Amino acid sequence: MRESVWKNSADLPEFSELDGDKRTDVLIIGGGLCGILCAYFLKRAGVDYILVEGKRIASGITGNTTAKITSQHGLIFDKLVRDFGKEKAGMYLRANQEALKEYKRLCSGIDCDFETKNAYTYSLTDRQIIEDEVKAVNSLGFPAEFSTVSELPFKTQGAVCFPEQGQFNPLKFIAGISKDLNIYENTFIRDITPDTAVSDSGKITADKIIAATHFPFINKHGSYFLKLYQHRSYVSAYENAEKLNGMYVDENKKGMSFRTYKELLLIGGGSHRTGKQGGAWTELNNFAKRYYPKAELKYEWATQDCMSLDSVAYIGRYSKRTPNMYTATGFNKWGMTTSMAAAKILCDMVMGKKNDYEELFSPQRSILKPQLLVNGFEATVNLLTPTAKRCPHLGCALKWNNLEHTWDCPCHGSRFEEDGKLIDNPSTGDANIKGL
Repeated sequence: MRESVWKNSADLPEFSELDGDKRTDVLIIGGGLCGILCAYFLKRAGVDYILVEGKRIASGITGNTTAKITSQHGLIFDKLVRDFGKEKAGMYLRANQEALKEYKRLCSGIDCDFETKNAYTYSLTDRQIIEDEVKAVNSLGFPAEFSTVSELPFKTQGAVCFPEQGQFNPLKFIAGISKDLNIYENTFIRDITPDTAVSDSGKITADKIIAATHFPFINKHGSYFLKLYQHRSYVSAYENAEKLNGMYVDENKKGMSFRTYKELLLIGGGSHRTGKQGGAWTELNNFAKRYYPKAELKYEWATQDCMSLDSVAYIGRYSKRTPNMYTATGFNKWGMTTSMAAAKILCDMVMGKKNDYEELFSPQRSILKPQLLVNGFEATVNLLTPTAKRCPHLGCALKWNNLEHTWDCPCHGSRFEEDGKLIDNPSTGDANIKGL
């Protein structure tokens, strides 16, 4: 079944479409986990808000996650210490540990299959980088350990273990916190000014606007088309495979991840830049046949992640020129924990409170990183590619995805159905495929 294991596991509340013009203090655009958490915390603080979602809540990236809640985001801390310094690396760790703590608190009152699990990042080839990561994390005061990883079906050179992290069912969690929120579904925002958002069914005027739309869609501010690219990855869920006690991810971006959900083993991998090609489900199924020969495929799905230039999310003011607009993006495959951290930061900011992590995650930090050159090269190549099939976002050449039967943009990751209907942003409109 080509849909996520979460999709039919929860009864999400339904909300009406916007009908006419509205006025609010804070408008949240985007009904994924980050946007819904923003709405939840603003309501709890007594702030007047509205959340709008173009389709159904949690119908995008949130519904296609592997749902690991952890401060361990690959081998990031040795890199953060070198690139940002120990103080900011420690802030990154604390922000995510606080997010994990908040999840544990909220999930204690919600039936969402939350479980405390150890998280592991392993290496197939390099013991030294694992040891360096353990040392870096320990220097920040966190009790990470070197592990020999005994329950995976293949040999590794070791892993970094983060104790007492978490996993859950994200749609059950959202069903639990969203039912009393002020939400409009099927309300797609087509245009926006600093204080007004326009949909086909009405306008919403707001003092402050949070764009929680996965990829920020306003091109004239923030240069997110340079700061971000999108990465596609795949998940298969199997019955009759050995259960795992921990959550696992390969330090190699081309590697695999593993976790258990009830009786299912979830294997992720086969990844590639959107618009390119990768191993996809074939790679996962071949792996399962080799290492779990009795396993039976039950679900398979794909997801898409916004990748930042320096492995740290962009959370805060949309740009220097838009003081009343905010965003959260570039979660780098760690959207569960980062969504919580982002919601806490953004809610403080829109309420005029100072947040300790504002500077670390600021979207206005330097973009002079090696990945910037890669993003620029990909955009240039695809802008110059001669084809009539163009992405309406910034005009890049669309590539046909034969596996998923979609048109994908290699520049910024917009995706379209076979007839050109929009699937994933940053495009805000359909592609002209029919007339070509």
